[in-house]
Amino acid sequence: MEQTLTYKPQNVCARGITIVYEDGIVKKVSFLGGCSGNTQGVARLAEGRSVEELIALLNGIKCPGSRTHQTSCPDQLAAALKTIR
Repeated sequence: MEQTLTYKPQNVCARGITIVYEDGIVKKVSFLGGCSGNTQGVARLAEGRSVEELIALLNGIKCPGSRTHQTSCPDQLAAALKTIR
């Protein structure tokens, strides 16, 4: 059964991430805010991939130049996906 997760990311420009998934496969991702081109690209690349694959690919990515926040929108997507493992 298809499910939807709405996640509030921390310490990034995006204000929200919505993930639609079914049986461990991401169907759709959308970001609220953030760098539009980058978040659209990440969202499209995520669609059709497994939750576990995406966590492995995106976990730990950091925005360059940010010394205070060791995260990024892709890293926050991985954090959101960890909640639905």
